[in-house]
Amino acid sequence: MEIKENKYAIIDVETTGMGIQGNRITEIAILVHDGQKVIQEYESLVNPERSIPHTITRLTGINDYMVADAPKFYEIAKEIIEITSDCIFVAHNVNFDYNVIHKEFADLGFPFRRKKLCTVRLSRKLIPGLPSYSLGKLCNSVGIQLNDRHRAMGDTRATTILFEKLLNIDADQSVFSSFLKPGSRQATLPPGLAKSIFDQIPERTGVYYFRDNKDDIIYVGKALNIKKRVLSHFYDKKNREVAMCQQTVNITFEVTGSELLALLLESSEIKHHYPVYNRAQRRNNEGYGIFSYEDRAGLIHLAWNSLKSVPNPITKFYNTTESRLFMEQVCEKFELCPKYCHLQSNVNSCFHYQIKKCKGICSGEEDIASYNDRVSQAIAYMSNDSKSYVIPQKGRHNEEKAFVLIENGIYQGFGYIDQEQQISSLLELKEFLILKKDNRDVQRILRGFRNKNESKFVALEEQVNFQM
Repeated sequence: MEIKENKYAIIDVETTGMGIQGNRITEIAILVHDGQKVIQEYESLVNPERSIPHTITRLTGINDYMVADAPKFYEIAKEIIEITSDCIFVAHNVNFDYNVIHKEFADLGFPFRRKKLCTVRLSRKLIPGLPSYSLGKLCNSVGIQLNDRHRAMGDTRATTILFEKLLNIDADQSVFSSFLKPGSRQATLPPGLAKSIFDQIPERTGVYYFRDNKDDIIYVGKALNIKKRVLSHFYDKKNREVAMCQQTVNITFEVTGSELLALLLESSEIKHHYPVYNRAQRRNNEGYGIFSYEDRAGLIHLAWNSLKSVPNPITKFYNTTESRLFMEQVCEKFELCPKYCHLQSNVNSCFHYQIKKCKGICSGEEDIASYNDRVSQAIAYMSNDSKSYVIPQKGRHNEEKAFVLIENGIYQGFGYIDQEQQISSLLELKEFLILKKDNRDVQRILRGFRNKNESKFVALEEQVNFQM
């Protein structure tokens, strides 16, 4: 099909500016182009049926008074359908205008579908190397006069002149044809993201990073198939996803080999970079450790404190509430004294003694040896999750193996080793370790993995040989 036989509906909309989900059109302009010239014009203010924010009024000049008597979208919907019928939908940053119109029709129960072309992406391809591809700066770079900026018809006329320049540059029609091929990603990708960047993303397991024009990381994600997951962001119409994709100009990645390593690396990177579009896992609380000590009388106490003050915790939690609740459970299970578990203070005899749940160590009615024996049982019970483990994992390629290391119940990190490398001790294993911090989210990830893969947790001791 020859490109010049196509018809193009070059469109711009002004909106209430509340994101894709809450956005409503306040003005629309359409110029229908046959590949040679404009053959039809349409423009209209639109009553958005909601107030226009002052910030939008300052930008566009459109206020509530101007649209009060304008037609509502459903009143012009039939005209828009007829005008754009058999046309390719063209806009500067086409996904924004297309998605806004698509949402308006979806609210009416009508499936609006058109082929799309983006003049931002076409310009990047056909006029490379410009400092900016925003409509105003691009027009200034290529000598297009832009009148009535941020009004629908003003922007549409400028986009049309730009579109004609692009048609003339693409003399053999190869670029337009490639953008219009079925299955082409050109109209799907964010306007600032080069297709060459997307093409080099692998269909492998790992972590990916969305970066803005300052190369700052704005989002970190993990996936079994990085390319497929990245693409799903571009199709997502949630306001936050749309805003994030609009800011994305580069995507980098790190292959991990296994999903567990991808989960652990993603969590670590989120806490390191604090990306603006990651809400979960941004806290970085290193938590509290339960420990024991013996007083002058030889009685063993249990208590908890921050991990910085507890170098070798029996077990650990990530806030004082979790620590206290667990200690209460242990205290009741082993009939310990709340006073000596630091659950009750400033008392001579604990409340549990009064209700017969404490054997009376706090009142001198139980001997220390008997009490300490139950404390030792409780420590052994709490220490079950405080052993050292290695979790063998798939490497990033066939000549490599990977591992996760947990030492004394604390996550140490992960690493990669050549498939032929033999490891005979924990000390040797640590030579390949990439150190990472332990935290609540890491423990949640490891617990979830262990629930389904108990057999993959290989218990270790410092001098015991093991095979990965």
